[in-house]
Amino acid sequence: MSKRASRNLKEEAIRYALMATATLSIVTTLGILFSLMGETLFFFREVSIFEFLTETEWTPLFSIKKFGIWPLVTATALVAFIALAVAIPTGLLIAIYLSEFARPRVRDVVKPVLEVLAGVPTVVYGYFALTLVTPILQEFIPGLRIFNALSAGIVMGVMIIPMVASLSEDAIGAVPQALREGAYGLGATRFEVATQVVVPAALSGIVASAVLALSRAVGETMIVSIAAGQNPTFTLDPRVPIETMTAYIVQVSLGDTPFASLEYRTIFAVGTMLFILTFAMNIFAHWFVRRFREEYD
Repeated sequence: MSKRASRNLKEEAIRYALMATATLSIVTTLGILFSLMGETLFFFREVSIFEFLTETEWTPLFSIKKFGIWPLVTATALVAFIALAVAIPTGLLIAIYLSEFARPRVRDVVKPVLEVLAGVPTVVYGYFALTLVTPILQEFIPGLRIFNALSAGIVMGVMIIPMVASLSEDAIGAVPQALREGAYGLGATRFEVATQVVVPAALSGIVASAVLALSRAVGETMIVSIAAGQNPTFTLDPRVPIETMTAYIVQVSLGDTPFASLEYRTIFAVGTMLFILTFAMNIFAHWFVRRFREEYD
């Protein structure tokens, strides 16, 4: 075999290996979807999809069974909203500071600290919310229960701050330096350049980071299982116990529920709803980035 033919063979082998790696993620996603859909279809043979989507009581583990998904959906949305209210402003300010104001030495210290924060196990965050944040909040907020959505959402927001900060900083860093220099040439201050030139130019990347953080918050399990409680109540009051979709899946997966029973199949119906929600958010983020992405030559 000639040297040129051997080189072409290696190139083809590398191409097929990379293609197989890319295909693996698609096959994995399809496998997850297939495993969810099978049990979900069995579930909806016994439970009306109209009841599932319209009722406001969720008690499949009680003697009187109700299968309205809304208490789990509203609880998930409530905790995610609180988390984003903490993570987006803080993460964006950190990103602006690191990209536009911080000295290289400061940036070299702050970024690793943020990465350490991202590496803390979520079970630690859960007990942090339950044993420290909740007692502190109870000093200021009357009626706040031991298990509540507020402390779980706040701590979840702290957990996803590094994601928002890192992705937003990448988006801000991709803005061409010529835009900054042009604004400085017109007499703008550093703050005006950062807030009126750089951030708008990086808006698509910043929004994408926020949507990805939302997906992370919706799918988070341990913090809400430990700190938010397991009470599927249809409420938007952050002071009371709630139960998110992921916390319910954990509750049923502990092993007490008989396999292949209707109660067991509820976790697949809830999982399918969770998959649809996160999939829709990722599609929105992808569309937003493509629609509003700024391209510079």
